[in-house]
Amino acid sequence: MGRYVVRRVIQAIPVILGATFLIYALVFLLPGDPIQALAGEKRADPTVVAMLHDRYHLDDPFFVQYWHYLIGLFQGDFGEDYRGHAVVDVMTRAFPYTINLALMALGVEMVIGVVAGVVAALRRGRFIDNLVLISTLMVISIPTFVIGFVLQLLLGVKLNTDYGIDFFPVSFNEDAGFRAYLLPAYVLASTSLAYIARLTRTSLIEVMRADYVRTAVAKGLSPLRVVVRHGLRNALIPIVTFLGMDLGSLMGGAVITEGIFNIPGIGHQLFQSVYLRERTIVVGVVSALVLVYLFTNLVVDLLYAVLDPRIRYE
Repeated sequence: MGRYVVRRVIQAIPVILGATFLIYALVFLLPGDPIQALAGEKRADPTVVAMLHDRYHLDDPFFVQYWHYLIGLFQGDFGEDYRGHAVVDVMTRAFPYTINLALMALGVEMVIGVVAGVVAALRRGRFIDNLVLISTLMVISIPTFVIGFVLQLLLGVKLNTDYGIDFFPVSFNEDAGFRAYLLPAYVLASTSLAYIARLTRTSLIEVMRADYVRTAVAKGLSPLRVVVRHGLRNALIPIVTFLGMDLGSLMGGAVITEGIFNIPGIGHQLFQSVYLRERTIVVGVVSALVLVYLFTNLVVDLLYAVLDPRIRYE
C-alpha cells in the first residue's frame, strides 16, 4: 500500500507541472496590459508601469517569465499579485469559504442523492421511482445558474416577504452561520445530486440481482440487512468514484454559485484574477485545485480496498 501511494505521488508531479504551464500560457496570451487593467479607466503613470513591468518580468519572453515562476514555486513561494499581496495569503483568505461550500454540497449529494436512489431502486417501476427519474432528469436539463436564481427568488425573497421566514439569506452573510451555505450548497450540488440518485438506483438494482444477494435472502436475513450489508455496500463503489472526482469539480465549479450568492471564495477570486490577468493567482489557485483533485482521487482508490477486500494494490 505504501509503495502504491508513493508511486501515485510521483505520478502527480508531471500533472501539476503540465497544469501550471498550460494555465500560465493561457493567461499570458490574454490581450491587454495587466498593470493598466489594475488602473481601470484611469491612465496609469508611465514611470510606475515601467517599474512594475520590471519587478514582475512582464517585458520578458513567456518562457523566461514561466521559469521565474517555477523557481519560486520549487522554493515554496507562490509569488505575489500585482498589488504586492502574497498569493498564499489571498488563497488562505478565500479557500475556507469554498471548502465549506464544497463539503456542504458533497454532504447534500450523499444524503439526498443516495437516499433517493435507494428508494427508487427498492420501488422500481412504481410512482416514487418514476418521480425520482423525472425530477432528476429535469434538474440535469436545467443550467445551474437558472436553478440558483429561481431558488434565490422563491426561498430567499418570496419566503421572507410573504411569510416572514428569513432562513435562507439571498446574499452571503457570515453572521448567518451555516444557513448562509445551505442554499448555495444545494444549488452547487443539484446536478451531481441528480446523477448520484440515478447512479445509485442503477447500481443497486444490478447488485440486488447477484447470486450472493439471493443467497442472503434465502438464509432468512432481514430485508434491511440484505440491502445495507450486501447490496448497498457493493453498489457504493461507482458512487464513491463519482463523489471523489466530484469534490474537485465542486471546488472548481463554484465560480457561478459564488457569483450568484456573492460568496468571497476561491471561485469569485479566480474570476476576478482572470479579468485582471493576475497570472500568479490564477496559476496558484488552479495548481491548488489540481492538488485537491489528485488527493481526492487517491483517497477514492484507497477506499476501494475498504469497500471490497478483494481489491489489493500490491
